[in-house]
Amino acid sequence: VQLQASGGGLVQAGGSLRLSCAASGSIFSIAGMGWYRQAPGKQRELVARISRGGRKNYADSVEGRFSISRDNAKNTVSLQMTSLEPEDTAVYSCNADAVTTDWVRGDYWGQGTLVTVSS
Repeated sequence: VQLQASGGGLVQAGGSLRLSCAASGSIFSIAGMGWYRQAPGKQRELVARISRGGRKNYADSVEGRFSISRDNAKNTVSLQMTSLEPEDTAVYSCNADAVTTDWVRGDYWGQGTLVTVSS
C-alpha cells in the first residue's frame, strides 16, 4: 500500500491550504485514515483522524480550524486547513490503517508534505 500526499506549501498566517492523500496498491479495505504532523524539534502528533464511517477527531489545537474528509471509493483523505498559524508549521504525513488483498493489516504512511506558515 502506498500513500501519496500533496498540497503543502508556504502560506501567510490566516491563510488556508488543502492537503490531499491518495492510497494505492493491493488494498482490500481501509479503516481509519488520518493526518499527523511533526514540527522541528518536536514529536509527531495527531492532527485529525477519520474512521471509515466518517467519525472524526481532532487535536485540540486545530479544532474548529481544520476539517478532515475522505472518499472511501477513491481511497483518499483530505485536510482542509484554515486560519493557519505559524505554530502549524510542520511536515504533515497521512496515515492509513489498511488491509491488503493478501489479508495483511498494516499501518501505512505517506512521505510527508511541508506546510510553512509565515507570520
